[in-house]
Amino acid sequence: MGTQDVLIAFGLTLFAGLSTGFGSALAFFAKRTNTKVLSAALGFSAGVMIYVSFVEIFQKAKDSLITELGPSIGYWVTAMAFFAGIVIIAAIDKLVPSFENPHEVHRAEEMDMPGRAANFKKLYRMGMFTALAIAIHNFPEGLATFVSALKDPKLGAAIAIAIAIHNIPEGVAVSIPIFYATGSRKKAFIYSFLSGLAEPVGAFIGYVIFFSFFNDIVFGTLFAAVAGIMVFISLDELLPTAREYGEHHLSAYGLVLGMVVMAVSLLLFV
Repeated sequence: MGTQDVLIAFGLTLFAGLSTGFGSALAFFAKRTNTKVLSAALGFSAGVMIYVSFVEIFQKAKDSLITELGPSIGYWVTAMAFFAGIVIIAAIDKLVPSFENPHEVHRAEEMDMPGRAANFKKLYRMGMFTALAIAIHNFPEGLATFVSALKDPKLGAAIAIAIAIHNIPEGVAVSIPIFYATGSRKKAFIYSFLSGLAEPVGAFIGYVIFFSFFNDIVFGTLFAAVAGIMVFISLDELLPTAREYGEHHLSAYGLVLGMVVMAVSLLLFV
């Protein structure tokens, strides 16, 4: 694990995190969010993350742990780490509930002017809590992208793109309520941007904690936990949000397409 590998991993994590700012910018330049495209894109992102978690990440974690610990113990540790990842992200999700609500965002978008908003305080509070919730959720996502990119930059790039797609509507969810509550594009963009920076911060904290004793056992355990985190995010956040933003079939088509694209990309580098 050289310096260049670490820098590439950080770069990919930064790219994924900053896409919240891109979502914020899109919200200001577009009159209305294209919910059909957004629904399909979120489904696509979920397909990429679910497929790569089960087919690639879990398998690499298992191979690494079996090599170090033997077939039986290695498989047990892989399975336990996978479900531990799910428990961790589920606990975060429970303790810091998401305030992202597509219907509230759409109602805010439909207001003619910020001054005509019926309840500035409610919108502002929703935007601030959404920013906080997204920032906390982005910590494990940043670690997932970073660890994946350290093991395989191509795999890390695919995950970074999937998470970036996922982060774009989060940027919209933060910026729209704050903008319509304050009338300030700058303030809305800054809060959205800062919530995305939690991803590279999560990667940095993970790097500081694990770097000194990073070996195949630590990697395998982390990688299996990352697979669990990504599967939970896909099932609990991406797919439900995709359905709320658009038609059910669009999210399903996007899901399948994401799996196909991920499968082809992995086959090309076999």
